[in-house]
Amino acid sequence: MFELTVRSDFSSAHFLRDYDGKCRNLHGHTWQVAVTVSGDKLNDIGVMADFVEMKQQLNSILVRLDHSCLNDHEYFKVNNPTSENLARFIFQEYKRLIAPLKLVKVQVWESDRADVVYYE
Repeated sequence: MFELTVRSDFSSAHFLRDYDGKCRNLHGHTWQVAVTVSGDKLNDIGVMADFVEMKQQLNSILVRLDHSCLNDHEYFKVNNPTSENLARFIFQEYKRLIAPLKLVKVQVWESDRADVVYYE
């Protein structure tokens, strides 16, 4: 079995609804994102998945969030824009793009000392 991971980042603002703390105020992050896929089959040249394509697929999601307020996006109007919900959103979007590969996990860092991992 092989696992491949690509990383990217984007910047956005958000505020947490119904949160009793300073994160209820508008603030921003430069989010770091890592996606990991797995599989056991390699193609004729010994590649499971193309890193370039994986990065392009990830960036096609992140560009929609970059330099925006997450609260303004449809998904986050219903789901509070927490790090946890951001990781789940990216997972659901990326999973559709990489089929039939198996998406193992999405990891999102809101800072160099705080991250979340989402998997199904």
